[in-house]
Order: sequence, then C-alpha cells, then structure tokens
Amino acid sequence: MTSMEAYSTVRTGTLLERCAAAVGLALALALLRLPFRFTVRAVRWARWAGRRRLTAAKAEALVSAVRHTGRLWPGRAACMETSLGAVLAAALLGRRLNWCLGARFSPPPVEYHAWAELPGGGPVGEYTDADWHHYTALTV
Repeated sequence: MTSMEAYSTVRTGTLLERCAAAVGLALALALLRLPFRFTVRAVRWARWAGRRRLTAAKAEALVSAVRHTGRLWPGRAACMETSLGAVLAAALLGRRLNWCLGARFSPPPVEYHAWAELPGGGPVGEYTDADWHHYTALTV
C-alpha cells in the first residue's frame, strides 16, 4: 500500500462515526504502546461489544474515517494502528469488525500487514484484493 493510499483525503461517515473513529484511533495508539496482551483483551472486548451487523458500505466509511483521522496524528498511523482503530471505533458504535494480522512468506521478503475484516466477509478498506490468498492470517 502506498502512502497515498494509506491516508484517506475524503471525510466520510456521520459526525458520530467520525467521533468514534477519532476515539478508536486514540485508543489504538495508546494500546499499541502497552504490552500486546492488553491489545488482545481490548479486541476481545470489542468482539463482545459489537453485536450488531455492520454493512460493507458503513464498514468502508468507518475505516476511511479512521484513516482520515490518522492524517492528524504526527506519528506513525499505518495499517496496524488504523485497523485496530477501526475495530475499536466499530465496537464503540455497537458494531463488529474482526482484526486480522497476517504475514506473506512468498515471494521473499516476508511482509506483514494488519486489516479490519467483516465477520464472514473479506477485508474492509483495502486497495488490492488480488494478493489476499498469499497472506497467512490470524484473526484476533
């Protein structure tokens, strides 16, 4: 993913969704500075809190809102931070997204990526769908 693709320039979603995106990204940035077990507990809470289904269009808007908010952060807000922020933002709205961490081993070098995924669906807000079968994914 190029840097141009990583940061959304279009503001999407309702005001409530944009506020949830900002809070979700802030929580993600804080959680990723703690030991990883706290992040896993937060994602498990998000899975429990997000009981209602999220449509693909709303999920895309939420991921885009988190990426747009990430433009305001002076530090790193790449795939790990934005995908976790989207999962937490969805949970704050009572919706559910899965957080996936993946690695691609072939062709070398090894690549790592994180993304949000609809339960029972595919990746949300990703720009290249052709390479997903190469990733070995772990849904947290």
